[in-house]
Amino acid sequence: MPDLRIALYQPDIAGNTGTMLRFAACLGIGVDVIEPAGFDLSDRNLKRAGMDYLATVALTRHVSWTHFQAWRAESGRRLVLASTKAAVRYTDFAYRPNDILLFGRESAGVPDDVHALADGRVLIPMVEGQRSINVALSAAMIAGEALRQTGFA
Repeated sequence: MPDLRIALYQPDIAGNTGTMLRFAACLGIGVDVIEPAGFDLSDRNLKRAGMDYLATVALTRHVSWTHFQAWRAESGRRLVLASTKAAVRYTDFAYRPNDILLFGRESAGVPDDVHALADGRVLIPMVEGQRSINVALSAAMIAGEALRQTGFA
């Protein structure tokens, strides 16, 4: 069984985070929230979007990017960044069962230094002229492909 994780880099919108936590709980995917978040993690919008699923998600909070990176190095996991600057389509990337799928802030993505540290970068192709897909939908698309490739039962 895959041990895939979703990491959220300083998320801005409680509702999107709640949706991703609910999604992760339903599929048995762990979630890492890299703080600071743009909202209180006890926010009622987070709870409304996550509903009663929040109690069942494997959630780890990291107080900073530095703390997350230390944990990741210790765990030996590869970091795969979803980015509009990537060259590889998310469906063409070869995922591993213990990858961490990293999603940036809704307002700004991730800084260049975080982008540079990713082991892989994937792109969801879009119609020309569009900026980005909602982060929760992007997480569902990319995690779904990673699970398909790595043998989700």
